[in-house]
Amino acid sequence: MTDEQKAWIDAASYQELLQRWRNAPVGAPMFQGDTGDYYAKVMAEKKAKVGPDAAVAASKAIGGER
Repeated sequence: MTDEQKAWIDAASYQELLQRWRNAPVGAPMFQGDTGDYYAKVMAEKKAKVGPDAAVAASKAIGGER
């Protein structure tokens, strides 16, 4: 994981993380190896912090209803 990747993950909101997660192409480097593990960990932490109502709202805002 590069310093830039870590800094972006740390600074991103839950919605920003979710949007990138949903819209990234298959095999995107951000979701591979140590970087992907860290991304998933931070995303889960931020989801828990915002709570279920905000998580659902973020999902709907980026097209979570399919």
